[in-house]
Amino acid sequence: MIIKKFLAKTEKEAIEMAKEELGSGAIVMNIKKVQPKGLSRLFVKGKVEVTAALDENIVYDAESGDREEKDSERAGARLDLTAPKFVPDIVADEHGEAQNEDAKNVAVIEEKLNSLQKMIEKQISEKVEEEKKHAVEEKDEKPSDEPEQQEAESKEKNKADACKDLIRKQMVQSEVESSIVDQLMGEIDRSLPKDAALDQILGAIYQKIILMTGQPYLLEDVEESGAKYVFLLGSTGVGKTTTVAKIASKLKLEKKMNIALVTADTYRIAAVEQLKTYANILSVPLSVVYRPEELGEMLEELDQYDLCLIDTAGCSHKNKEQLDELSRLLEQVPISKREVYLVLNAATKCSDLKQISDVYSKITDYSLIFTKLDETSSAGVMLNMRIHTNRPLSYVTWGQNVPDDIGKVDAQKIAKKLLGGKS
Repeated sequence: MIIKKFLAKTEKEAIEMAKEELGSGAIVMNIKKVQPKGLSRLFVKGKVEVTAALDENIVYDAESGDREEKDSERAGARLDLTAPKFVPDIVADEHGEAQNEDAKNVAVIEEKLNSLQKMIEKQISEKVEEEKKHAVEEKDEKPSDEPEQQEAESKEKNKADACKDLIRKQMVQSEVESSIVDQLMGEIDRSLPKDAALDQILGAIYQKIILMTGQPYLLEDVEESGAKYVFLLGSTGVGKTTTVAKIASKLKLEKKMNIALVTADTYRIAAVEQLKTYANILSVPLSVVYRPEELGEMLEELDQYDLCLIDTAGCSHKNKEQLDELSRLLEQVPISKREVYLVLNAATKCSDLKQISDVYSKITDYSLIFTKLDETSSAGVMLNMRIHTNRPLSYVTWGQNVPDDIGKVDAQKIAKKLLGGKS
């Protein structure tokens, strides 16, 4: 296995360098921006570092000398010079650095969600102008002794109502279920006066969304108490295998954890080969189980590792036989030693996700991982599923780059996005 880093002014140039030296069969393991330190960062532009790996065991075509495309596709993400890089907007920045250049222009939360507030004020001012016209027409009929304070309070109440209406509309557009929106707005009505200021309303709804979203439940935060067995469950094609590789790489490279991989996905073509490639790159052991009981027989050997990540076969929530086999696999590990994550496609209809999660809830407790973040622009489904399942959110993933295309949910960014502000 060959692993090399390539530094260039742009991502495209760095990938070109990797492709030239390692060939098109190389796997992109990591892409990150490298910023100059100290005062030099004010005058010197940052660079892009690409970490690429090549499995030396890939078979060569004797006639053409080229690596076989099928093997390189099984290995993982191929070098792509045309695909634009997706930048997630609801993921916590773990390193305290901007994830992209535009992030420098994003206002912090404490600035009262300025973009949304300005939009509300603009709509309110238009509404006030319209009401003034009606007021002039009705001036003769209006009692002359009406207190000015009452009129001012009425205007403030109109502003508050307009603010709430716009928030409601924005959240529905973000695909938050109407029942959740009603619950949130009901709590606002009960906790704030009817003529509350705009920043009070925005601040209150923002805080309530954060509380609803909750803190992400991550493997690196789990207290160490012997070996942990981590199962990833979900439908076929949801991205479990790649997610296993991303989590394993992240914990191995960043947290220096002693990790083992197990795959029970012996049905999907090339699934074992794909995970084997990642295991070779990370220098971690990979075991294959063909029946649930085999996992139980391996526990004594696997107990020496801090973490054992288990990739399960894609399972239809409507296939009772597959679900029964999955239950037997889980039962091989004591509850005290296992962590379970249900992997869901963020671009799937919420009604379908509810059906899937309900079926898995009958089998085991779990935390939620959302994949394919780059295939949807809506964050509402995550809040919907968080409320529906009452399970904690965890990781989110996008793209094929290992281990970079994974992060943890940021409740503040989700709240801001759902309210229409920049995240």
